[in-house]
Amino acid sequence: MDSSFSHMASLPENATEEPSQQQTQPDSAFASVPHRPPTKSSSEKYAPLDWSQYFDKEEDVAIPESNDVFHVYTAGTEGPVVFCLHGGGYSGLSFAVSASKIKEKARVVAMDLRGHGKSSTENDLDLSVETMCNDVFAVIKELYGNSPPAMILVGHSMGGSIAVHVAARRTLSTLAGLVVVDVVEGTAMASLMHMQKILSNRMQHFSSIEKAIEWSVRAGSLRNIDSARVSIPPTLKYDESKKCYLYRTELEKTEQYWKGWYEGLSDKFLSSPVPKLLLLAGTDRLDRSLTIGQMQGKFQMVVVRHTGHAIQEDVPDEFATLIVNFISRNRIGPNGVEEEELQK
Repeated sequence: MDSSFSHMASLPENATEEPSQQQTQPDSAFASVPHRPPTKSSSEKYAPLDWSQYFDKEEDVAIPESNDVFHVYTAGTEGPVVFCLHGGGYSGLSFAVSASKIKEKARVVAMDLRGHGKSSTENDLDLSVETMCNDVFAVIKELYGNSPPAMILVGHSMGGSIAVHVAARRTLSTLAGLVVVDVVEGTAMASLMHMQKILSNRMQHFSSIEKAIEWSVRAGSLRNIDSARVSIPPTLKYDESKKCYLYRTELEKTEQYWKGWYEGLSDKFLSSPVPKLLLLAGTDRLDRSLTIGQMQGKFQMVVVRHTGHAIQEDVPDEFATLIVNFISRNRIGPNGVEEEELQK
């Protein structure tokens, strides 16, 4: 659910990589050799990258007594778990490049949410916040049983709303931190009325995965080519009848749930009894509740410059550093806040 989709209507899919090169072609139809060789072909520059360069493992987590199977990527072997929830229309690989940095200090788990990536459920269009929260709890229970390690929930956009709702239930006993990435209730609620138009204006069909990757970067929804090369492929599906790639997630059919993602989000965020970090891409305005909360020192806020909506993709090194610093500043170890461990 990226507001930068609105830019996507203006670029044709087959936009050439280097328009200036056309003017340097010789006039003669027989002279087919250009004056200078192209730097790198689009197909090379935008070729997909495999998840295994960033995560250590992928697995399917089957939920008992259902037909739901959630795809999960993991990295790292020690420290608390940074549990990542992606935005609407993205996938767990949205956190791939940053996970490769965070895993030096903590474990990283990124799941494909319902209706996204390689997860498959009985109802892929039920993107209600309640259902998606239940999915998160179910995956955590399957991965860790009844004794999960200390956990920092990190959620981007729609995933930020799920992270806040999971924290608000107060049933995850080992929750040690909450990080929300570029979503503020006031701004999100105001933008919902434009969302269908934004979704319908974006490019819908791609002749290849490379074209979709190129499109996402050139249209501005992602600004980091390497992240796009690993994160875009799982957001697509091949349509045999149309002989092209389409979006895997049909967000336009989930409108009934959008309001529920963001309504009351600020107060829920503020009431969560764990250390909190809000990362903004600089465009959001804090609403009244958050402004008061920030004045009272209830959460830490960082405005990240030179990035679009997907902060974790556009500036993965900086994002990873912010997460690692949040963990160390709040002394979160594998068993929770380390000061408390000493007092027991």
